[in-house]
Amino acid sequence: MTEVGRARKRKEDARLLTGRTQWTDNLQQPGMLHVAFLRSPMAHARITRVDVSGARGLPGVVAVFGGQDLAEEQGSLPCAWPVTEDLVIPDHPPMAVSEVRYVGEAVACVVATDRYLAADALEAIEIDYEPLPAVVDLNEALAEDSPKVHEQGNRAYTMKITSGDIDAAFRDAPVVIDRTYVQQRLIGAAMEPRAVVAATDGDSFTLWSSTQIPHVLRVMLAMTTGIPEHKLRVIAPDVGGGFGTKLQVTAEEVLCLLLTRRLGKPVKWNESRSEGNMTVHQGRGQIQHIQLAAEADGRIRGLRVDLLADMGAYLVLLTPGIPLLGATMFNAIYKMDAYEFGCTGVFTTKMPTDAYRGAGRPEATFAIERIMDELAAELKADPVEVRRRNWIKHEEFPYTTISGLTYDSGNYEAATDKAMSLFGYDKLRAEQADRRDRGDPVQLGIGVSTYTEMCGLAPSRLLKDARFAAGGWEHGSVRMLPTGKVEVITGTSPHGQGHATAWSQIAADALGVPFEDITVLHGDTAISHKGMDTYGSRSLVIGGVAVLQACEKVREKARKLAAHVLECSPDDLEFADGAFKVRGTDSQQTIQELAFAAFTAHDLPDGVEARLDSDATFDPDNYSFPHGTHLCAIEVDTETGKVKIRSYVAVDDVGKVVNPLIVEGQVHGGIAQGVAQALFEEAVYDAEGNLLTSTLADYLLPTAADLPDFMTDRTETPATSNPLGAKGVGEAGAIASTPAVVNAVVDALRPLGVRDITMPCTPERVWRAVEGARR
Repeated sequence: MTEVGRARKRKEDARLLTGRTQWTDNLQQPGMLHVAFLRSPMAHARITRVDVSGARGLPGVVAVFGGQDLAEEQGSLPCAWPVTEDLVIPDHPPMAVSEVRYVGEAVACVVATDRYLAADALEAIEIDYEPLPAVVDLNEALAEDSPKVHEQGNRAYTMKITSGDIDAAFRDAPVVIDRTYVQQRLIGAAMEPRAVVAATDGDSFTLWSSTQIPHVLRVMLAMTTGIPEHKLRVIAPDVGGGFGTKLQVTAEEVLCLLLTRRLGKPVKWNESRSEGNMTVHQGRGQIQHIQLAAEADGRIRGLRVDLLADMGAYLVLLTPGIPLLGATMFNAIYKMDAYEFGCTGVFTTKMPTDAYRGAGRPEATFAIERIMDELAAELKADPVEVRRRNWIKHEEFPYTTISGLTYDSGNYEAATDKAMSLFGYDKLRAEQADRRDRGDPVQLGIGVSTYTEMCGLAPSRLLKDARFAAGGWEHGSVRMLPTGKVEVITGTSPHGQGHATAWSQIAADALGVPFEDITVLHGDTAISHKGMDTYGSRSLVIGGVAVLQACEKVREKARKLAAHVLECSPDDLEFADGAFKVRGTDSQQTIQELAFAAFTAHDLPDGVEARLDSDATFDPDNYSFPHGTHLCAIEVDTETGKVKIRSYVAVDDVGKVVNPLIVEGQVHGGIAQGVAQALFEEAVYDAEGNLLTSTLADYLLPTAADLPDFMTDRTETPATSNPLGAKGVGEAGAIASTPAVVNAVVDALRPLGVRDITMPCTPERVWRAVEGARR
C-alpha cells in the first residue's frame, strides 16, 4: 500500500495536543531575564520627554531603555517588497524615538529578573507626548488637507494594470454593475501568542521565536542588527499557529537581540493576548470599488477594480505587496475581454497590515463573487447559471487569463456539480421560494462561491518581475542513517500543517522504507541550513517536491552501490518495495541494507562516497491553482437580525492529495476563519485611532458552538507545475467561505431590498439593513 493518499493520523499530534513539546515560552536559560515593553497610548504624537529613572531602582529591575538609548543601533524594520519604483518606505525604528504613529508602538522597555516585576516597573516610566492628529479614514487620508502620517505624505504607492480595451468593454454595455465593498481589518489570534528568547555566547547569538520564517528572519535580523549571519542561529520550535501573523520580522525580535547583546544575558519576551491584539500586524483593510460590464445574457465584457489599501503606520515585511497578490485574481475563473486593476496604498495611524491567511486572494475572491451574485440578481437569473456562462471550461486548460496568469489544470464543472448534489441545491431553492411566498420572518439564503487561487508562491523569475526581494525556491535534504532509518530535513517551517507526517509519507513511497522509520527535522537554521519557510500554501507543492527530489537522488546513489554489491549493471536493476532487484533473478539489496554498506565503506566502488545522503532545491515554473465550489445555506431572522448557518458544503480540487485527513483539517480551519470574517471579527478603531477591540471580550472569535458541521469533498485534477501533481490547500477555505456566507445573507434579504451588508454581518447590522430597506 502506498503512503501518498493514505489518511494517516499526524505524527506530531500526540505531543502537540498534550502540550508535551517545546514552545518558545517553555524555554529557560541560565540567568535569563525578562522584558516588558511600554507602549504608546496615543495613535499619533511627538515624544517630548522620556524619564526612565523611576523604574531603574525598583526591585528586580536590571535595565531600562527608551528609544533614544537604542537609536544608533536598532536600525529600521525591513520591508522586503518594494512594489513600485516610487514606493514610500518610511523609517521604522523597532522602538519609537521621537514620534509614535499607532497605539501600541513600543516606546520603552524594562528588563528584570521576573516578567511580572518587569511589567510592574513600566508604571514608573514617565513619557510626555505632544498629540498630533490621527489619520484613520482611507478616503480622508488622501485629501490635500489631511494630516500627514509621515512627512512624505499619506500615499505609499499607486499601481495600475490594464489588459484589453477596458473602455470598449464598458461602452454601450447592456449591463453595468457598480459596487463598493469593504474588507474590514482582522486581528490574528493564533493559539500560541508570540514569544521570543534571545541568548548570546560571546560573539554568537541564538534567537528562539514562534515564527513561520526562521530562515528569512535570520537574514533580515543580520541585515538589521549588523550581527553577521554566520554568528546568528534562529530556531522556531513547535509553533502554535501563525496564519500569516508570524510571517514577520517584529520589533520584539530585533529588540530582544539588541538587549541580549547589551547585557550579555539571555532575555525572554512573551506577549499577553491583549498586547498581541494591539501589536500583531493586522489583515485585510481595503475599500474595493468594483465595476462589471456584461452582455444581456450575462457574459462578462470587462471588469474594473480600484482599491484603497490600508497600509497602517508603516510598511512591514510584505505590507505593500499583500493587496497586489489579488491583482491577478479578481478575474478569478471567468473569461472576459478586458480588465483594469488599480491600487493605492494609504498610510494611516493604525497597526500595519500584512499577510493574513490568503493574503490578497480572499479579498479578490470576495469582490468578484459578490458582484457575480449582483449580476445574477440584475438578470433575474440563477447565480450558478450565470457563473457557468462565464467560467473557463475544463477542455480549455491550460488557459491564459485576461490578467496574464496561465492556469494549468482544473475542472470547475465537476466541482460545482458535486457540491450542488451534496448540498441539495434545487431542494433548498424550492424551500426558499416557499418561505418567500409565505412571508416567513425567517428567510432562507443560499450563497455561492466558485473560486480559484494563485498559490505555491515560488517561481523566482515571476517574483523578480513582481519586485519581491527574494526567490521562492525551497530546499530539502535526506539522510540515510547507518541502521537504515531516515532523516528528512526541510526548509519549510510548520506551525500546525502536519509537515512531519506528509513529508514522511512522500519519503516512504520514494525510498520504500516504512513510514515509522522516518523523522522530519525543521525550523532550526543550524540543522536546516537553507529554506524559504512557510506561507502562501507553498509548503507541499514546493517543499514537499524538494524532499521528493532529494529522495530520488538518494535512490540513484543507492543504485550505483547496489549494482556493485550485486555484481551487475545499474541498468539491470529495478527498484520496488524499497529494494533493488536484478531483473530475472532473486538477488536483491534493500536501500536500508545499502545504507549500512555505505556506512561501513568496506567495499565501495571507485568514485562512490561513503554516504547516500542527498539534497535538492526546487523552483517551479508556475504557481499552482487549486479551485472549488462552496455553498452555504443561511437562515436570517428578519425581526432580530440573527444569522444561523444551516448547512455548508465545500468541494475543493487541490490536485493530488498526500493525506486526506490533513486536507480536511486545513479546509475546516480555513472555512472557520472565513466565516469568522463574514459574521464575527472586526478590528474597530475610533476617530482618534484608538483600537476598541483590544481584548477577546471586544474582538469576537467564533467557537465550535458558533459553527455548523462542514460537509467536505474533493475532485482531483493534478497540477502540471510539480511532480507530485499537488496544489495548495492551506488558504482555500478562508478564500472561498467569506463570499459564500455573505452572498447567502444578502440572498435571504434581497426580496426586502437589501443589496449589501458590510462585514461582519452581525445581528445589529443585519437588522439595520432590513429596517433601512423597509423604510
